[in-house]
Amino acid sequence: MAITAAQVNELRQKTGAGMMDCKKALTEANGDFEKAIEILRKKGAAVAAKRAERSANEGIVATKVSDDHKYGVIVELNCETDFVAKSEDFVKLAQEVLDKTYQLKPNSVDELLSNEPQLNVLVTDVMGKVGEKVEIKRLAKVEAPDGFIMDYVHFGSKLGVLLTFDNVSSVTDELVTLSRDIAMQIAAMNPICVYREEVPKDIIEKEMEIYKELSRKEGKPENMLEKIAQGRMNKFYQENCLFEQAFVKDNSKTVKALIDDYNKKYNTQIKIAHFKRFHLGDENK
Repeated sequence: MAITAAQVNELRQKTGAGMMDCKKALTEANGDFEKAIEILRKKGAAVAAKRAERSANEGIVATKVSDDHKYGVIVELNCETDFVAKSEDFVKLAQEVLDKTYQLKPNSVDELLSNEPQLNVLVTDVMGKVGEKVEIKRLAKVEAPDGFIMDYVHFGSKLGVLLTFDNVSSVTDELVTLSRDIAMQIAAMNPICVYREEVPKDIIEKEMEIYKELSRKEGKPENMLEKIAQGRMNKFYQENCLFEQAFVKDNSKTVKALIDDYNKKYNTQIKIAHFKRFHLGDENK
């Protein structure tokens, strides 16, 4: 049977698939609209299977925080190209994933998809439309009943941060500004953790061994290697632990000094609890 332009356009409006794909699906379905939709969805599944091993390092990082700043989520949705990452279908999917994550409070992507299987269908549909691998890479939720959560997404939506403070009894305008500045610091300086006590033991051991070997090659006495390495570790902590980093907006101060100044001014005891930093293409953390 002849397929009309009106039929093709109607199918396109409903599915978002390309004109030629819609025409082919309607032709294959002999004009049966529902069957044509099924064909297009199968095409999406076929694209998913074909693209399963492809790398998807572009996409969107998005955050959402409650009005009282006691609860927040961060998600990363990946695709293959920046062009698709900016497309209407992908942006809409990312928002849907973010909203469902915020609503359902899952602990993992698998838990999210098991509680909301329709998201799998949406991901497959978008893959069929854009012709690229699309995946929900990771997510995290943060709750701070006695604290304060600030989010920050860098321009371009490729890098996002959730920062959590503890011991927050009241929220001042200065705290909002301070927390935003520190969230931006995390985005820019990529610390390993908040405090030096949190640096994994294997990283410390590796760094210490490197510093000792460097000192040996410099001809330093063997009995001095440990002390020299410890000194270099202090520099490592200052560069990689958020609390000890120089503040990016004023490197005469550390992040610790900012917190101390705030606590002294307001007679409080706020402290940085932890942070989540998602950057496109990073390994899951």
